[in-house]
Amino acid sequence: MIFLGSILVLIAGWLGWRYWQRKSRESQPLPATYPRLLQEHVAYYQSLSDEKKRLFEERVNRFLHDVRIEGVETTVDDVDKVLVASSAIIPIFGFDDWYYPLTNVLLYEGSFNKDYQTTGEGRNILGMVGEGGALQSTMVLSKPALHEGFANENSKGNTGIHEFVHLLDKADGATDGLPEHLMEQEYVKPWLKLIHRKINEIKADQSDINPYGITNEAEFFAVVSEYFFKRPNLLREKHPKLFARLEEIFRQNPAEADKGL
Repeated sequence: MIFLGSILVLIAGWLGWRYWQRKSRESQPLPATYPRLLQEHVAYYQSLSDEKKRLFEERVNRFLHDVRIEGVETTVDDVDKVLVASSAIIPIFGFDDWYYPLTNVLLYEGSFNKDYQTTGEGRNILGMVGEGGALQSTMVLSKPALHEGFANENSKGNTGIHEFVHLLDKADGATDGLPEHLMEQEYVKPWLKLIHRKINEIKADQSDINPYGITNEAEFFAVVSEYFFKRPNLLREKHPKLFARLEEIFRQNPAEADKGL
């Protein structure tokens, strides 16, 4: 009993420390230059009302205080931090409160392989969420790919958003393309049917969705989520049912000219 009591005291102390740490961090303001960087580099932010922009800034600030962003053989500047944080906040902006199980984001100078190596063969990975071991709560991103996702507004892809959607998907215990914590149970089977129908269209070369989406249901969900946030009007035009389901999942409609309405 004494041992159990000691454990409970330690847990309570740790939770109290985490609460104090978070409150302390939240009291620190967002750097004065960051709203300008958001306006210059993040189209999603640009279309928000002034009120929603302030909320977005608050959530970016919270993320940057909770998650360390580091470079591996590359430097990390304020633009890098703004883009990583925006990648995280965009998919969850429709939720009142959400914290990723993440402590670190590592930016690499280029693509890497499954062993996180930047030299040798198989360097075709642009982003990855750590699984087990030391990288359990770490995300790895290619810095050039991160920037390309925001700089090229005509593309349907965004590597940062892709990886954070994987984390959302994983929140129910499985990265399987079924974010069951965000969906009513009655919609799970229809969502799976829609995924498989769209995958078959890609295989038949009858779709403009990134072919990487045929890899599995998880990759399809991440790929179409990129499309949803990058080119929402086009997705709604070409895939109205898919757009409607994603609107329900993410609880927002990025096709609106002003998301504050």
